[in-house]
Amino acid sequence: FVGNSTYLDDHGPPPQKVLPFPSQVVYNRVGKCGSRTVVLLLRILSEKHGFNLVTSDIHNKTRLTKNEQMELIKNISTAEQPYLFTRHVHFLNFSRFGGDQPVYINIIRDPVNRFLSNYFFRRFGDWRGEQNHMIRTPNMRQEERYLDINVCILENYPECSNPRLFYIIPYFCGQHPRCREPGEWALERAKLNVNENFLLVGILEELEDVLLLLERFLPHYFKDVLSIYKNPEHRKLGNLTVTVKKTVPSPEAIQILYQRMRYEYEFYYYVKEQFHLLKRKFGLKSHIRKPSPRPEFFIPSPQETEEPINDEEEDDEKWLEDIYKR
Repeated sequence: FVGNSTYLDDHGPPPQKVLPFPSQVVYNRVGKCGSRTVVLLLRILSEKHGFNLVTSDIHNKTRLTKNEQMELIKNISTAEQPYLFTRHVHFLNFSRFGGDQPVYINIIRDPVNRFLSNYFFRRFGDWRGEQNHMIRTPNMRQEERYLDINVCILENYPECSNPRLFYIIPYFCGQHPRCREPGEWALERAKLNVNENFLLVGILEELEDVLLLLERFLPHYFKDVLSIYKNPEHRKLGNLTVTVKKTVPSPEAIQILYQRMRYEYEFYYYVKEQFHLLKRKFGLKSHIRKPSPRPEFFIPSPQETEEPINDEEEDDEKWLEDIYKR
């Protein structure tokens, strides 16, 4: 005879789900920096490890009004945890609107290479389908679609000049209007956010090492990511996202791009140096490759260390704990 008793009377409330930490991760992916490859991996990993992958169908709205920021942060914050949210969107300050600041991750690449990949992708798409580019840029005129890259750069077309070339830094600087103005203010704010809000910013040129570190820092999201990435079937899928019909501009045009992207390069080399420090800290070797031509206004970065550096003063796990406490 059960009477009016309920399951809760006899057993109490069910135990709370124990969440891994961190349980809120945002990947505000920079366009044409390998993000489609990473998202393919995340779809596999979310099923394998049982975390909530929250994606967005909005690909072309990175700058948001105050109300749009509040709405997006509210939607993200109420997602089932643990979650990983991904979208092309400039850095969002959750704490500004009373939310818990998530852990951020991202990947960037050489700015000129990123620009060229985007230039040709908008025109010709990738190997996923011949009409892929038509979906992205249906209203592009034929003369614009087949505009020679050298003409675009040397004759200072809007697409190949600032502010459109100032692309990577706003993803880290944030939603402030000055984040879209090429200059020291946006650069320094982006660096500050990398230090204070991003668990890891990797570089696409060393993607396997990025994945290794993500697995080390966020195992409940990225465990086994490298073996999945190296799987031939995944490689086949990844190759479909390679931009087609890319050509290399003349040396003169590339030098002009370097000059126009001065702040982008200062940020890129800063992130690269921080990434290599992390690699050495965790025993990953930096393989020295032939360096890309560097603009004359940059001070050469220190020689990359081939052997891992052992830091005896600070325990690796303690360092990770300190990162999570920020």
